[in-house]
Amino acid sequence: MGTFSIWHWLVVLVIVVLIFGTKKLRNLGSDLGGAVKGFKEGVKGADEENTSPPQQMGGQTIESEVRDKSQTKS
Repeated sequence: MGTFSIWHWLVVLVIVVLIFGTKKLRNLGSDLGGAVKGFKEGVKGADEENTSPPQQMGGQTIESEVRDKSQTKS
């Protein structure tokens, strides 16, 4: 079968434009671009958070005793 030629892709493009229209395709492209941009900013923000040194917290150890709550009926 082989790969598709440029004419096959042009026919597919014309059919897509006829079905969806140029306005919907333009809106779809801008929405997709905004989503990719937001994703890149989110990944960049996550990388910056991971590269910062961990904060030291002054902590206390709390020791307690666990009691069994089961009751037997005679």
